[in-house]
This record gives sequence, structure tokens and C-alpha cells, in this order.
Amino acid sequence: MSLYLHPNISPDTIKEAKERGITGVKSYPHGVTTHSDHGVVSYEQFYPVFEEMERQNMVLNLHGEKPPSAGSDVTVLNAEEAFLPTLLDLHKRFPKLRIILEHCTSEAAINAVKSCGPTVAATLTSHHLFLTVDDWAGDPHCFCKPVAKLPSDRRALLRTAVSGDSKFFLGTDSAPHPAISKRGDKVAAGVFTQPYAVGLVIDALEMGIEMGVIQESDVTPEKLESFISGFGRDFYQVTDDRKEKIVLRKPTKAVEDILRTPDSAIEVVPFRRGKMTWGVEWK
Repeated sequence: MSLYLHPNISPDTIKEAKERGITGVKSYPHGVTTHSDHGVVSYEQFYPVFEEMERQNMVLNLHGEKPPSAGSDVTVLNAEEAFLPTLLDLHKRFPKLRIILEHCTSEAAINAVKSCGPTVAATLTSHHLFLTVDDWAGDPHCFCKPVAKLPSDRRALLRTAVSGDSKFFLGTDSAPHPAISKRGDKVAAGVFTQPYAVGLVIDALEMGIEMGVIQESDVTPEKLESFISGFGRDFYQVTDDRKEKIVLRKPTKAVEDILRTPDSAIEVVPFRRGKMTWGVEWK
């Protein structure tokens, strides 16, 4: 469970949240994505909150985009890169604060996270391992924030996913927007990858091998386990004695074209609908 960074949050809120088992606080810049109408305009007012988060060993989860403003050249294509100085500044001011730059989409973001100390990490999504700007420009079901960028950025994400660098791990950012919200005059930002997210990672890496971006020898069980679960659990300092495992099965069925609630009131279109994907079995 996490909190939404909002002016009503105070250092006392952080203390109470820690006592109740809340692990962190999620920050959305104002207006950049779905449900960010009450997002952050300036981080300075939250400095006392971040100081308390340091003391309480909580995580700050950042949606890393700079909101566009009148007269600026900030667009969906460079909003993430424009945000990176803010990330670096927060890390400099609060070096013990654990920060996750969520759903990275660019090589610039990866390099920024690498330049920081061990308290800064980042998540990569399964869908961004597939996408470039051309994909979401023609398909609203591939449109999310931050948007997918250039082929060079996608290549950087693929290489990072199998790099063995513990700063980077899977964060699905799966968003089950009703299909109707993807067809209107204002398309909702979000890609729905559940329940296929893990299989999609394997699909993307296979594609990366075919493209020559990564080598087959780069994709080992140890690296997959670390990227999909181990690195994230370590960064969040999660312990779990259940010893659950998943078994990956070669593709035998396609992603559903559409998923519906039992009463058919809500329909959701999964990412890569109709495509064959790896299956996952819990053990």
C-alpha cells in the first residue's frame, strides 16, 4: 500500500503511515497522466515530508515527467528527460531517501538512475520492452504515460533488463482502463498487461535476441528471477517465507482479444491481443 503525494500529507502523516505498514508514497506531476489532477506542481513544499520519509525508511515512487507549460518545449516525447534534473536534485538533497523512478522509457532515464547512489532504483515495464513511438501513435491500447520513445530507447531498455544491474527491476504499471475510455476524444493513458506481464517479458527478450540487441546467453534463469522479482523485493526490503515459484511454459495460447467482467459491464483490451505469449504456472 502507498500514499498519494498531496499537500494534505505532512511529516506526521508519514509517521502514522509507517506505523500502519504503508511502504511508500507515490508522486504524480500535476496533469501529466490519468488521475494526476491533484499531482505535484513544486516539490519544495514536500521537503519536510521527504526528510521524515528518510527517517522512516520509506520509498518515494516517482512518475518521472515534467508537466508542459506555456512557452516551454516540453512534450510527451521529452517530458521524462526534462524531469531528470528533478530526480538528481532530490537525490542530492535527500541521499538516504529510497527513490524509485517508475516505468522508465528512455536511455537518458536509465543513465540518470545509474549515476545515482544505491538508494535510487528504477522499474521497467513489460510493454515498454516492445514499444516505440510509432506503436502508440497508431494504437490507443499502446498509449500510456510516459509514452514509448525511440527504437534506441527500446534497445537500451532491453539491454538493461538483462544487465544484472540490481537498480532495475520489473514494475508492470498495468492499467485496466475500460475499452470505451480508449475510444473517446480523450484517450486514457495506460496499457493493460495482466495477467500476461511475466510472459510478455520473455516474449520481448526473445524479440530482442532476434533483433540482435541482446544475446541468448544474456537471458539466464538467474537474471530473469532477479529482474522479475529478486531485485524489487530487495529494494523494498520485503521478506517472504512462502517459497512460491513460477514455471514458464512455451507459448501455447494467444492473449485474449478482450476481457470482460462477469456481468459484461466492463470490457478491457489486453496488450498484444491475439499474439502468442509464454504461459506462467504457480508452484
